[in-house]
Amino acid sequence: MDALFHGDTLGSLLIRFVINLIFLFILINLLYFRYSKKEKFLFTFFLIGIAVFFICSMLKDIEIQIGMGLGLFAIFSILRFRTRNFSVKDMAYIFTTIGISVINSVNTPGIPFIGFLIINAIIVLTAFILEEYLKKNSFCKYSIFYDDLDLLKPGNKNKLMKDLSFRLGHNILKINIRNIDLKRKIAQLDVFYKE
Repeated sequence: MDALFHGDTLGSLLIRFVINLIFLFILINLLYFRYSKKEKFLFTFFLIGIAVFFICSMLKDIEIQIGMGLGLFAIFSILRFRTRNFSVKDMAYIFTTIGISVINSVNTPGIPFIGFLIINAIIVLTAFILEEYLKKNSFCKYSIFYDDLDLLKPGNKNKLMKDLSFRLGHNILKINIRNIDLKRKIAQLDVFYKE
């Protein structure tokens, strides 16, 4: 398999492309979309991954590939500052898409076929572990005005949590008091819950 994978033929290029497509599908469709629910970027990520793969595959000179990689970083850093649609997490997925495509496109005889699979699996597995970690440790936040100032007194934390959970329909896990207006008898609170 290594000889076929590392050859300079169309067959070896297609084998690497299929591997690239499989790992892009896992990264973009099974991880990114599952956790972000942003379907508007799926098309973009797949096209970027496919285009980068074929551009890098056509280049034989390593120095050109490194220069091109630096150029891609420059392009996406400009995109980051020129658009409002991409969050930091979206940019990380774009960078990972490019990285996987570049790795799979480079024909490196020193790395066996299984090595490419392991490298791809490590990248995708790392993204999965980080997504799961963020999912378990991130909270949603409401900023609300609250009218029962008696429950804000020390010692009433459990009653306050139950009252807010009942009123908001979420299991409130944490409360932060931002401001208390004694004249109007309201407080501004940040309440945190898990979806």
